Amino acid sequence: MTRPPDPGPARRLEVLRAGALTTVQDQGRPGWAHLGVPRSGALDPAALRLANRLVGNPEDAAGLEVTLTGCTLRLTRAGTVALTGADADVWIGDGRLGDGRTGDPHTGDPHTGDARRTGPRPHLGDRPGDVGRPLAVPAGATVRIGPARTGLRTWLAVAGGIAVPPVLGSRSTDTLSGLGPPPLRDGDVLPLGDPAGDPAPVDVTVGRPAPPLLRLRLRLGPRDDWFTPAALDRLLGTPYTVSPVSNRVGARLTGVPLPRAIAGELPSEGLVLGAVQVPADGQPLIFLADHPTTGGYPVVGVVDDVTPLAQARPGTTVTFHGPQR
Repeated sequence: MTRPPDPGPARRLEVLRAGALTTVQDQGRPGWAHLGVPRSGALDPAALRLANRLVGNPEDAAGLEVTLTGCTLRLTRAGTVALTGADADVWIGDGRLGDGRTGDPHTGDPHTGDARRTGPRPHLGDRPGDVGRPLAVPAGATVRIGPARTGLRTWLAVAGGIAVPPVLGSRSTDTLSGLGPPPLRDGDVLPLGDPAGDPAPVDVTVGRPAPPLLRLRLRLGPRDDWFTPAALDRLLGTPYTVSPVSNRVGARLTGVPLPRAIAGELPSEGLVLGAVQVPADGQPLIFLADHPTTGGYPVVGVVDDVTPLAQARPGTTVTFHGPQR
């Protein structure tokens, strides 16, 4: 009797260092707003779709959204990965240090001791990779993603996709509603699906640089009449700055406050992606992928495309212009 072939270790992705904020994301869960569930999903859906195409996945496969400080991962079986989004260093290696030891999976790099703050450094035997191209990863090898040089977020696709159970048709982490898997922690292990196709035959793709100034097209309403004419002039004629307290829920802006023409309370009403709400302090807030579905402050306008905000670091200048310009 012939033994069946050893299937080897299951296809899994081990999280050695999760970084500041790394979440599982796909194209989100649209169509559930009537139940109070926002779309969520990658803050730059096109970037994740590109990463999936590079490794041969369907475009709607789940990957990782990595924020600012990078992360360190290990594949239990050989596979292909691809990064898109912010420019960052990436190394593929076996995790050995100069003295032959391997990196501590819970601290990332025992030699430096500060990997959580500064991101990973290359180890002996690591080979550098590039953002925007398929990267072959041997079984048991580590993928080290360094801090973003510019911009804020990178998206990682793995051949086969992240195969955590879907919730309402999506595997995305929703940081506001708590749906989907929680943000990754050191030591987490994620299941991977079976590869569906070959890696894309490309050497490199052209990334979209993160500009220091964002010009966002804004359509006024539905509550622009709650603001004075001077407030609307300020909104369309004054630069604002992205606040450090911004996150996947919304980009908070700081600048000249927007005075109200109507000082009363507003019953909660529906919010859409890109809604620009103005809280009591007069500082605008642009809602992003994990936004709530209702809110009680007036919405002065809606931004057509919030994708550029995915790479907006705190301090980035934002200006608005009307749809006629």
